[in-house]
Amino acid sequence: MCLLGTLILCILTGCAKEEKNPMEKIKDLEFTVLAEDNIPEELRTVIDEKKGNTFKVTYQDNGFLYICIGYGEQVTGGYSITVNALYLTENAIYADTTLIGPDPADTETDKKDAPSYPYVVIKTEFVDKPVVFN
Repeated sequence: MCLLGTLILCILTGCAKEEKNPMEKIKDLEFTVLAEDNIPEELRTVIDEKKGNTFKVTYQDNGFLYICIGYGEQVTGGYSITVNALYLTENAIYADTTLIGPDPADTETDKKDAPSYPYVVIKTEFVDKPVVFN
């Protein structure tokens, strides 16, 4: 009887459904980093209002999702932003970017004398999930 109980227990636990990690990547999303001229006018207005501070904004238009990440006012120019990852999970879209400082060897005075407001706008197909910013 004990052997039968153990056998049934082994069968039942062997058939248990594996839980998926909701943060596990399903797939990378294709995206484009937009130049300022290609940003929709309404979104550009929002960015202009927020760019003095750090911000994270999403915007939907015509079947596309725009993911915007701003790093606030920097004392000089010459910054760039790298998109490290943009991927889909079961519960969300994950966006990971990095702000890269100016090249110390760059001697252009117009970059060094004026503040800048680095931000990136990522355009991807619309997916109805929240965006998590890393």
